[in-house]
Amino acid sequence: MNPLADIRVVEVSSFVAAPLCGMTLSQLGAQVIRVDPIGGASDVKRWPLAASGTSIYWTGLNKGKRSATIDLRSPAGQELVQRLIVEGDGIVVTNAVLPWLSHDRLSAERADLIHVQLLGRGDGSTAVDYTVNAATGYPLVTGPANHSGPINHVLPAWDVCCGLYAALAVVAAVRRRDQTGTGARISLALEDVALATAGNLGLLTEPQVIGTQRERLGNAIYGQYGQNFTSRDGVAFMVVTLTGRHFRDLVDATGTGPAVSALAEALGVDFADEGDRYRYRDVLSGLFATWFADHTAQEIVSALSDTTVLFERYRTFAQAAEDPKVTDNPLFSRLSQPGVGDYLAPGLPTVFDGTHTAGAPAPGLGQDTADVLAECLGLTTADIARLTSANTIGSESA
Repeated sequence: MNPLADIRVVEVSSFVAAPLCGMTLSQLGAQVIRVDPIGGASDVKRWPLAASGTSIYWTGLNKGKRSATIDLRSPAGQELVQRLIVEGDGIVVTNAVLPWLSHDRLSAERADLIHVQLLGRGDGSTAVDYTVNAATGYPLVTGPANHSGPINHVLPAWDVCCGLYAALAVVAAVRRRDQTGTGARISLALEDVALATAGNLGLLTEPQVIGTQRERLGNAIYGQYGQNFTSRDGVAFMVVTLTGRHFRDLVDATGTGPAVSALAEALGVDFADEGDRYRYRDVLSGLFATWFADHTAQEIVSALSDTTVLFERYRTFAQAAEDPKVTDNPLFSRLSQPGVGDYLAPGLPTVFDGTHTAGAPAPGLGQDTADVLAECLGLTTADIARLTSANTIGSESA
């Protein structure tokens, strides 16, 4: 049985963090009901789009959920969502700040409510991954060493981290409630996730304690030796040596032993020390680059595969999608997604009892509205017809 098979979560959300939280809980076995306004939230048509106009982005983050569309502006619609929460398992995840969906409002009806509120900033003001990232310092140390302006990274890292933190918070709150009967009022700010990460990794501590701050390094790795190289046939590789053994193997594989030894003697340093490898990374890279430029990608792979050196060739998303790391990986299974087509979709990255939880298609927008209200609230066919007629609830693709 999946770990969370006995709980139901109501998710009122959009974009990345909250939907990712819900999908992660779904992959762990929870029944997750995503509630959207009729016609969908602001992310329902977010790019990329399939030829049918279906959002590949939306379906990617809502796999395995049930979908209900309800008029969230009407008192009748708000009451339905409130009932889904308090008459169910009393668990809600949302990034919408709405008085009728607040912890205070819902806990008045259910004392053991687990309420997870995702925010932009801790003070409740609005922020998104891209603005939070700008304020943490990362864009000013990302990119080529000689670049003077900010460079945003493509990965919405804080959204992803926030979504996973939120899922962890739900699991922790459920465990505490099972033990004590106590609910939880949880808030999680995107900005706090970014700041905590920067602090935990030393990026905020460094200027406070030693008065320095991280420099822009291009593709080098702070405090270690790592660099990208290009083969004779134009293939780019990332090479990393975290330990003395890694570094010695790279030196041996590239045949640069005499040159590296002479360099160490001339500089009076010991390249067994990671600090010295980092300080003199540019001149070391100059030595290694010649070997990479003299060999094809296949020759490089063959030579380094028999060593402890950490390396990988750079791939496009299209190349990665065709690589055995995807096509032969049990994490991925063939999924038939209406509006998108058949493709290899990831399940839960965590392996439970030797298997990945397989991905399930995302629902059509609103396709489960009637079933959810009938199953969870006991509404009759006549009740659902009345609510549909009054535009209080929607139906599939409504």
